[in-house]
Amino acid sequence: MRPSSGEVLHFSEDPTITLFRPHVAATARQSTAYVWAVDADRAPAYWFPRQCPRAMAWTVPGTADDDRWRILGPGGGVRVHAIEYPWLDRMRTTRLFAYRLPAAPFRPIGEPEPHAMVATENVAPLGPPEPVGDLLELHHAAGIQLRVLGSLWEFWDAVVAGTLGFSGIRLRNAAPRPERPPISR
Repeated sequence: MRPSSGEVLHFSEDPTITLFRPHVAATARQSTAYVWAVDADRAPAYWFPRQCPRAMAWTVPGTADDDRWRILGPGGGVRVHAIEYPWLDRMRTTRLFAYRLPAAPFRPIGEPEPHAMVATENVAPLGPPEPVGDLLELHHAAGIQLRVLGSLWEFWDAVVAGTLGFSGIRLRNAAPRPERPPISR
């Protein structure tokens, strides 16, 4: 599920939205009210239940071969998404919808690279929301590895220390970091 030319997408579990109004998100780092959406490149980061913590990594120009091998693995393709086991049933059962919005009122936001599109005015969907369908199959069809882990933290630490592109969403909802045993000498 990706936007067509001239569109951006907003993913939601609510199929009843008729108008998107700018708001300040509870997790916002800025005080400006926005309508949030994503372009085609960022759409896969939202093929999840809304509150699901996820860690994602993908190749970028300059990705080191050892990082590609270490994180993506053999036959790993170019992108991997990771979730925790307690979220697997929600991935299987969540009904997610995509709203197609006109791209014109939106501009990219995020540094050093944009991570979303934002508008500061009300935006009406171009039509009714479309069911996204099976989230696991969506990942498979797009060639994105989906890993299910006991904890995201070891994977996340490896990703952010390497040369891959990455994004972490709703990580505050992840299981607590496991305590590491003291090093014995």
